[in-house]
Amino acid sequence: MRIKEGFVLREIAGEKIVSGEGLNQINFNKMITLNPTAAYLWENILGKEFDNEMLAALLVEKYDVDYDTALKDATALSQKWIQAEIVCE
Repeated sequence: MRIKEGFVLREIAGEKIVSGEGLNQINFNKMITLNPTAAYLWENILGKEFDNEMLAALLVEKYDVDYDTALKDATALSQKWIQAEIVCE
């Protein structure tokens, strides 16, 4: 997977927001709020190919969570990003 070109993470009023930027995202009229954990993952995969296992490893590295739980959460999050069309497979 990869974050689609033209999506940026910004902080607005203390919230981490993903929004489209540039002509490639002219039809994207949504802003997506990320909690601190999702923002941490976004910042660590920006510009990289990634998979659910990589996301899970990042979660285990930073948080007190077992790998199976991290993988389940990472898979759910990546599916939400795919559905929101901010990540491509």
